[in-house]
Amino acid sequence: MKPRRSFLKAIITSAIATSLLPTITNASTSNQAHSATNSNKLIKPKRLKAGDTIGLITPSSNTWEDEEIHFAIDVLKSFGFKVKQGKYIFERSGYLAGTDQQRAWDINDMFQDKNVDGIFCLRGGYGSPRILPYLDYNLIAKNPKAFIGYSDITALLNAIYARTGLMTFHGPIAKQNFSEYTLKSFKDILFSPKANIDLGTPPLFEVAEGQAEKDNRLTLVSKGVAHGQLIGGNLSLMVKLVGTPFEPDYTNKILFLEDVEEAPYRVDGMLTHLKIAGRLNKLAGIVFGKCTDCKASGNSLSIEEVIKDRLGDLNIPVLKGLMIGHIDDNSTIPIGAMATLDANNKRLILTETAVS
Repeated sequence: MKPRRSFLKAIITSAIATSLLPTITNASTSNQAHSATNSNKLIKPKRLKAGDTIGLITPSSNTWEDEEIHFAIDVLKSFGFKVKQGKYIFERSGYLAGTDQQRAWDINDMFQDKNVDGIFCLRGGYGSPRILPYLDYNLIAKNPKAFIGYSDITALLNAIYARTGLMTFHGPIAKQNFSEYTLKSFKDILFSPKANIDLGTPPLFEVAEGQAEKDNRLTLVSKGVAHGQLIGGNLSLMVKLVGTPFEPDYTNKILFLEDVEEAPYRVDGMLTHLKIAGRLNKLAGIVFGKCTDCKASGNSLSIEEVIKDRLGDLNIPVLKGLMIGHIDDNSTIPIGAMATLDANNKRLILTETAVS
């Protein structure tokens, strides 16, 4: 009887412990939120303002320095926001900021909390695709609010847009230093929204007479003008979404891309994957922002040559060099919003406001 009693005790203990964990919805089985792929219904979150409460979460990698979290809180407060910390924001599980369930719970909790007006991600890194099945997309659709981040957060931004129709924002993370350029772009999109504004235009630098700007050049890959909704973000994350229930529809969209520390042959491979998977031939246009530290070595094509080779024969406008990516001067790009890509004049123009 003693082994049986020990077994029953273990079951009871496990059941009690499980009951204390937050409830997680598995989107792949029980979540039936509508897909923006099959619906024209789009949802705009409300605009942000000083005095709003921002939810701060860590849905991907952790940060080993608690001070970075405190710094991020101070950054958000400096904009006039109040801050609600995610319940699991200080959790660590190897290279992840807590378990998949904990990180997903924080997102669901921030969307269901009526006192939270917007959600900022502390950082990217790795891990956001792991939690996509655990998000409650019905809950998110019923409680629209601004969701902001970039890099690994790309998976969340596009999945939420694809599954709910909610516009999301490829923009700064909370722990970074906001340059004057980054802050202006963020406020133009989310604080005082305007239509018919340029997205990602390089800042003006003083250049010596007779010299050309080198670091922030706009390069025309293919001529043309395209109109469509914006999707995209980090190239490697967009590739990871292919074939999953969380992938956005590419049909007649303007795809923007960026990446960091990827050798040209790896960028080649990822663009080739999107190409032979039939995604790129559905697009209205493509913007490739910055590929930071994507340097060629040895006998290699340059990143510029790779982009021209892989994207130059699609018969759609393609522009390279907008301020989108792992850079100090980072634009805020609303996913799901209508835009016009005028590659001939090297402009990406937001044609509607992205918040209500």
